[in-house]
Amino acid sequence: MHEYIERVVDLTDPNETELLNISPDEARQRMLGGAPESVRNFDGSFALVAKNGKAVKLARSLDRPLRYFLAKQIEGPALIVAHRIDAIRKWLEEQGFGDQFHPYYTRMVPAHYLVTIQLVGCPDPDPTYERFFNPVRNKYSTDLDPIGHDYIAALKSEVRKWIERVPENEPIGCCFSGGIDSGAVFLATYSVMRELGCDLGRL
Repeated sequence: MHEYIERVVDLTDPNETELLNISPDEARQRMLGGAPESVRNFDGSFALVAKNGKAVKLARSLDRPLRYFLAKQIEGPALIVAHRIDAIRKWLEEQGFGDQFHPYYTRMVPAHYLVTIQLVGCPDPDPTYERFFNPVRNKYSTDLDPIGHDYIAALKSEVRKWIERVPENEPIGCCFSGGIDSGAVFLATYSVMRELGCDLGRL
């Protein structure tokens, strides 16, 4: 009986994954062995691929794109994973599979889901989706003050983590359009820098 050889081609850039509380290898082990909720504890920015036998698991944070394409080979399926569609297309063309490519055949891993693909033969991918981010709905009343307080507290917490990782001799920049969103980020950054005793001239 012919034994298919499954292949995973990971074209993602490992330097674009920035996890603050866990290493990428530990994160992949959790993806393979833990409940989807364990991915919820990843603190940072990530787009990860983990493989165990014929099972491939994919997960990403909201700010990191992660696309995949299942190429058909005689010896078995090849799952190509990348941040961008053009990287997938380039690899297929270099390997002689360019005629299989079409942008519609690529899929984006949805943020906040642990996606599992079984590399069995060469069917169309039939992934399963397990959500790892499940915020509580209707948690607040219609009073805007506690909502605003928690929103700004969460924003400042993330800004603080970022600032603490920037060398003290480097400037700190914020994209500021003058709108309420970028204005909130700018003011939160200013506030955190004051609390940390940073030189405000860096901002």
